Amino acid sequence: MKKKLIFIGIGILLVFILLFSTYKLMNSRTHQFFGGLTAKVETNQKVVALTFDDGPSKNVNQILPLLDKYNVKATFFLMGNEIERYPEEAKKIVEAGHQIGNHTYSHKRMVFKSSSYIKEEIEKTDKLIQNFGYKGEIDVRPPNGKKLVGLPYYLNKNVRDTITWNIEPDSYYTSASDKVNYVKDHIKPGSIILMHPMYDDTGKELQAIEGVLKLLSEEGYTFVTVNKLQGF
Repeated sequence: MKKKLIFIGIGILLVFILLFSTYKLMNSRTHQFFGGLTAKVETNQKVVALTFDDGPSKNVNQILPLLDKYNVKATFFLMGNEIERYPEEAKKIVEAGHQIGNHTYSHKRMVFKSSSYIKEEIEKTDKLIQNFGYKGEIDVRPPNGKKLVGLPYYLNKNVRDTITWNIEPDSYYTSASDKVNYVKDHIKPGSIILMHPMYDDTGKELQAIEGVLKLLSEEGYTFVTVNKLQGF
């Protein structure tokens, strides 16, 4: 009886370890089973990539002039269903010369999904992006950064990288000043910064973005797209 209880205990422990490891891998910004993953780039040059998730939305009309003010090119990871809702805003991003990334069609978590579902989510969004004349490489960022086997396998099979990030002020702070200070404390050459300005109606996220642009420009950093950053 005692031996049986020991085996049961070991079995429960192994299941717990497996579930915990799966959870950690699903949420990892730096590791996955298949293919290339970029969370930052190792370089001594003071270059960073500013990236925006979700949208497009009407806020594009405020974001683009702000980037233009600082002569910055950013990377927008857009959702297919939002591109369909805001085609003019998507077109403006392309015309302004920014990089467009694929953030899937529906923004559903790409975990425990069939290969056909993943393929449709990515390729449908690719076509929507290309319909606006975008000619660049279309990188992919998983919704919420979550992935396990299916999405990395699909991307590796199609010779495409997974793009994550190493600096995410929105996950820790709500005020613009706190977000800027967070970036100041954590920035390193080769960093990929993630921000979410598309659905903010308060103006605080735009303030945070301008604060980051001003701060890092004054500190001698150059902003480049993710594609260019990967070349350093």
